Amino acid sequence: MNPVSIRPATPDDADHVIAFNTALAAETEGKTLDASTLAVGVRKALADPSRSLYFMAEVDDAVVGQTMVTFEWSDWRNAFFWWIQSVYVDSRFRRRGVFRALHDHVRREARSRPDVCGLRLYVHHDNHRAVKTYERLGMPQSEYLLCEEDWSAAPRTD
Repeated sequence: MNPVSIRPATPDDADHVIAFNTALAAETEGKTLDASTLAVGVRKALADPSRSLYFMAEVDDAVVGQTMVTFEWSDWRNAFFWWIQSVYVDSRFRRRGVFRALHDHVRREARSRPDVCGLRLYVHHDNHRAVKTYERLGMPQSEYLLCEEDWSAAPRTD
């Protein structure tokens, strides 16, 4: 396989990101995402770097993977954690270093910024292959469990 290159996503990448996120939800959680909500959300994310940063992996000018970074302020550290999210690699390019290239790129970017104190990510508890991958990249499981209140499935009444 030719080398993997990483670049920041642009609004022109929306169709790739939408397709990858659709596949990611189906493969990892058996979920079908609402296409119109996803499309609007992706386009907002790509248009506003204060919401998130997407990075695209390419091989021979073809997009083969992605990851998104969101930001969590830590008052304890006076810095941001970068959350790695929406990780997806085209099935034909898995186990070939694509995610490693994405992760290494995000890590270098984060470490180059004095207002970033670390990386975090969450992974579905049954995704054992991903957990092993993240551990090999220096991201062992932490002592925290993730709890959430997800209002996206129900109409808002407030």
